[in-house]
Formats: sequence, structure tokens, C-alpha cells
Amino acid sequence: MNAVDLSSRVAVVTGGAQGIGLAVARRLLSSGAKVAIWDLDKAAMEAVIEDLSALGAVKAIWCDQARIEAVEEAAAETERAFGVVDLLVNNAGIAGPAVPLVDYNPDAWRQIVDIDLNGVFYCCRRLVPSMIERNYGRIVNVASVAGKEGNPNAAAYSAAKAGVLALTKSLGKELAGHDIAVNALTPSPARTRILEQLTEAQVTYMLGKVPRGRFVEVEEAAAMVAFMLSDENSFTTGATFDLSGGRTTY
Repeated sequence: MNAVDLSSRVAVVTGGAQGIGLAVARRLLSSGAKVAIWDLDKAAMEAVIEDLSALGAVKAIWCDQARIEAVEEAAAETERAFGVVDLLVNNAGIAGPAVPLVDYNPDAWRQIVDIDLNGVFYCCRRLVPSMIERNYGRIVNVASVAGKEGNPNAAAYSAAKAGVLALTKSLGKELAGHDIAVNALTPSPARTRILEQLTEAQVTYMLGKVPRGRFVEVEEAAAMVAFMLSDENSFTTGATFDLSGGRTTY
């Protein structure tokens, strides 16, 4: 494992109790950062907090990022515990139902957009001002290859993740005059709980498009995120870091 020094940093990882978010939280703690995991699943947080605590300073905070009030509360609790936030990983998201667009339930559509896109906006809106004030910050928005290409029977998810990519480009340009890097990650599927929301046919379809012929490992995602959050990533901003195993090359 390559060493990334984050010993003076405070990080927030949304969806940090499972999957890629949990792997990122472990990697950041191992790199010396203080980490607040924001998650909607209290049971999942309780299951991992002891293990994470053995790695460093960590706090588990319940947060429904689809609600701006909940984001405000989670941010305030994080700042009381660790101080101002330097690093933000917007990882939390859901896949939603696997149905054609013409059959999509509007309530399900709104839920996916609220969590996967609006939640990213709420977190950035709350935490970016202190980054601007201190002229330092690193933001990683976890999108998806679906945001680049679109997946059939996943219009809401694909649209929300495409929105995350556009948000990343816009915010990266807005903050380019500061030492704040805003970038996105577009992973192929990993063996995480989000796959449970998909049909077997969808998973087979997605995996069949990956030239590497396998799922991405969550530790591989965490390694890339660790660099994206480091001081060394001081020039690239508003960009997309591909992690699709060769599925997309742009």
C-alpha cells in the first residue's frame, strides 16, 4: 500500500459504513486522517465503528443526505468533534428499481435524485465555504460509469450520476483559484450491497462490458480516492478519474 500522509486532515465520508465508503474510511484512517462517516444505516455504522476506531480517530454520524437539515446537523457535529473539514468524499447513493423509464415510479425517481445528486449538492454547499476561507480542500464525488454511458432500466441512477459529473466540473471551475481540488470517480460495479438492488441481468450486462472481466475491488477505489484527496493532487480539478476496468476510456 502506497503511503499517503493525511495526518493533519479531517475527512467526511458519506455512505462510510459499507462498500466503497467503508474501504475509503479505512484507508483515510490508516493515512492519519480524522474521519467522520455519515450514513443512513445505523446498524451498519454500529457494526463497523469498533473496527474503525482501532485505526484512528473516527466518529459515526447518522445522516439522511437527501435532507439539507440533516446535512447541516451532521456537519455541525463533525466540526464539534474534529474541527473544520478538509476532505469530503460524497459516496452515498442508491441504485433504485430496475425498470424501463416508461414504467418508472415518479416517487422512486425523486428519491434517487434526492439522494444521489441533491445530497452531493447539500454536502458541498455546507462544507465548501470553510475550505474557501482556509484556501484548502479536496472533494471526491463518487459517480458511476452509468453517468457517462447510461445503463438500460436505470434511467434515474444514470441521470443522477451524470448530474454529479456536471456538478463536479462546474464546482471545480468555480474553485480553481483556490487550493481546492474537486474531482469525480467513475467506478465499474464492485461487490457491494448496491448490487442487491439490481437484477441478475443488469449485473451480468454491466460486468460483460468490462474488459478486465471482473468487479473492481473496493480497496482499489480507496487507493485512487486517497491520492485524489492528497496534497499531491494539487493541479487536477473538475476532472473524472476512471475506474471502469477499460469500459470507458474518456
